[in-house]
Amino acid sequence: MTWDLDAYGAMLDAARGRYAFVRFDHEPQRGEIFLRHDVDLVLDAAVRMAELEAERDVSATYFLMTRSVFYNLASGEGEAAVTRLRELGHRVGLHAVHPHVDFDDRFDPVLAWHNPDPGYVNDPVDGLVNVMTPPWFDRGHYRSDSNQHFRSGDPTDELARGELDWLQLLIHPEIWAFEGQTMRATMEAMLDSEREAGLRRLAADRIDLS
Repeated sequence: MTWDLDAYGAMLDAARGRYAFVRFDHEPQRGEIFLRHDVDLVLDAAVRMAELEAERDVSATYFLMTRSVFYNLASGEGEAAVTRLRELGHRVGLHAVHPHVDFDDRFDPVLAWHNPDPGYVNDPVDGLVNVMTPPWFDRGHYRSDSNQHFRSGDPTDELARGELDWLQLLIHPEIWAFEGQTMRATMEAMLDSEREAGLRRLAADRIDLS
């Protein structure tokens, strides 16, 4: 399969008209997709994906980290990303690093653990929806592109044929926003792009680059 934003758009187009894109606030019903994005690495990739979805009248839940080593949600860039995601009609959930639950008013009351272990990934979290608990999660109704590999297969054709009664679909924006047909190639493309972003940040911080 092809891994880029055009292919991701084709996946959404396959589902549109057959499925409704819904939030994690009710039990799954036939014909629904709980579209979820774990933003592990690059906020700009999430915003680019969110804009593509908004053009198609598709809504998703973006899970953002407060303890990321790759981005700062409290920075100007982080605040702008949260604002833009909201403007586009998406929800913002907490992508928490166990055991910390840094929930505040930036987030909807929904959580997805970052790099979870089996010992807690499916446990309830007080006051929040853990998207990896029933009724929103079971193996037969879950697809993830983790490490640029759909373990149960690319769902595009099944969505086009309406074969899935409902689905939780986890898509990582960085995998699709940067060019590469393997995880290594995609991450190298992301790092190349981040160099340019880093230069812009240096200039904005009044670092003399002459």
